[in-house]
Amino acid sequence: MPDAKKASRNLPPGTLHAPAGAVRPENIQAILYTSERCQEGEFASLAKALDWGKGKGVLWLNINGLGNLDFLQALNRELKFHPLALEDTLHTTQRPKVDLYQDHLYVVVRMFEFQQRLSREQLSIFLADDVVVTVQERVGDCLESVRNRLREGSGQIRSQPAEYLLYGLLDAVVDSYFPLLEQIGEHIEALQERTLVDASKQTLSHIHTLRRDLLELRRATWPLRDALDSLVRGDHSRISAQTQLYLRDAYDHAIQVLDMTETYRELAGNLMDIYLSSLSNRMNEVMKVLTVISTIFIPLTFVAGIYGMNFEHMPELHWRWGYAGVWGVMLLVTVGMISYFRRKGWLGGGGKGA
Repeated sequence: MPDAKKASRNLPPGTLHAPAGAVRPENIQAILYTSERCQEGEFASLAKALDWGKGKGVLWLNINGLGNLDFLQALNRELKFHPLALEDTLHTTQRPKVDLYQDHLYVVVRMFEFQQRLSREQLSIFLADDVVVTVQERVGDCLESVRNRLREGSGQIRSQPAEYLLYGLLDAVVDSYFPLLEQIGEHIEALQERTLVDASKQTLSHIHTLRRDLLELRRATWPLRDALDSLVRGDHSRISAQTQLYLRDAYDHAIQVLDMTETYRELAGNLMDIYLSSLSNRMNEVMKVLTVISTIFIPLTFVAGIYGMNFEHMPELHWRWGYAGVWGVMLLVTVGMISYFRRKGWLGGGGKGA
């Protein structure tokens, strides 16, 4: 999706400008929960959602799309979210980070999907008093496991404050990287086998695409690790020491993701070496065939050159079987050389080689 920053380059800081082609949400998804119950609803305005759930438990509001500026402006008006944080929400090339404001905590992370190539989506999370707001670029995310835990009351998420929901969301994002990396690993294995047998331009294009995808994933995981580290080690007024213990687990998972990403980047780099080696081997095979053909024709050219000279006194010229004899010699030379090359293994036979 095009970034809004280019369009708003000359505007004052904190000015909201929706990205071109952004999805326009019509409703705000809301989940209200306490230790005893969990309710869900959809509302056409933020004010209605807050009237429905604010002060009655922990309220999670989710906005699927960046095209409705009324929703974002209402976040500033109703919940006092800082305009700079809202502006960063619309700039979809943000590095994962954590910003602490007076009335809320702002976190940016990235969600990924892999279907032959990587697609990304920015997720912005706001944490205020008993309210968590998530803003996505489009419909669809990796947070359904958190929703199911809230609906079913499994675990301790419903008995914990809003900051624990922030942990649950971050943990779900980090954990979604593991099946993604498994898919990438399988793709690398398939690409390795393909590279060995088909060193074509299309294969080279797939290798370059994979390397770019892994580079983008690395650019997301490095700052994600740093962002989680700041939540674990920082003195944030909205994050208690108990929640920091859980965030430490998400931080450990982020380190594992980063290690796997680096490993796959090395494997993707090796794919280029395999491609070049396969291309070189194929070229060597072509050159070997051409060399064998040229070697076979060297003695034949020599014989033809001898009898193509215009000397008068050449005994074989007047011999009745001279023409057939020359052909016989040339055929014998050709068969003998081919048999010799095959014994040597130069023609794909089972010889001992040179």
